[in-house]
Amino acid sequence: MKALVNAPGTDEFVRLTDVHEPTAGPHDALIRVHASSLNRGELRLLATRPAGWRPGQDIAGVVEKAAEDGSGPSVGTRVVALADDSGWAELVAVDTDRIAVLDDRVSFGDAATLPIAGTTALRTLRLGGSLLGKRVLVTGAAGGVGRYQVQLAALQGARVTAVASDKHEKVLLKLGAAEVVSSPAAAEGTFDLITESVGGESLSEAIGRVAPHGLIVVFGLSSGKATPFAFRDFAPGHENARIQIFMSYASGPDFGADLKVLSDLVADGSLTAQVGLEVPWTELATAAQSLSARGVDGKAVLQIV
Repeated sequence: MKALVNAPGTDEFVRLTDVHEPTAGPHDALIRVHASSLNRGELRLLATRPAGWRPGQDIAGVVEKAAEDGSGPSVGTRVVALADDSGWAELVAVDTDRIAVLDDRVSFGDAATLPIAGTTALRTLRLGGSLLGKRVLVTGAAGGVGRYQVQLAALQGARVTAVASDKHEKVLLKLGAAEVVSSPAAAEGTFDLITESVGGESLSEAIGRVAPHGLIVVFGLSSGKATPFAFRDFAPGHENARIQIFMSYASGPDFGADLKVLSDLVADGSLTAQVGLEVPWTELATAAQSLSARGVDGKAVLQIV
């Protein structure tokens, strides 16, 4: 079968080549991949992982071989799944706990945006508890995770303030944001929950906007900048607020259950997948460059053909 493998030091940086078919464990289903989405974290890993490493976590496709232990979906079932890696390939083996059956109303391209971005959005918001009537601030709201956070928080009854540039205001308001501001400091009042993915000045400003007993969930550092802060930054007005670090890979099991929740919301129209670019996997380099340069308005998706 064919797969994209890491090729550091080359102009392509990945290479489409023939590889052995994956060996599925007893609890794994073998999936024929139809679509996979790109994550900036995966692109950064390409620079540090050895030649031959096979990236790809977000996949959607059809079960080619069911798990030997009887768990998971049967052959021919449309699915969305979160792989550990090796998803930019024609076939991938995935633990059935990380697989969800996909409704026929959801395209493979839309489904492929859910595994990392969707589950990160869902799980970071859960850390804030019940959001009904609460104020939520989402930094990096124009990104793949941020767009899902805006929608999911609004669906739960929160009043959402999105932090993004003016050019994204119209789409974020349509997705459920009550307002769009240029920075946390530009937002009015304080917030019960802040999701923070930028770091640097953005996180410093977020501390100034968190409500007493509120929560800042930090899940990224897109600015690449450190954030110095001190105990006194939390008083007065932010007493007993918390900062919590979120790492997707350490956020618990049952990714399959969360993928089912998300894909069903897409199926009934409650949640909109934000696909900004969809290209054949032979054009990965173009898609990666656009994503790295923030030239993709939403998620970039590869068609595995």
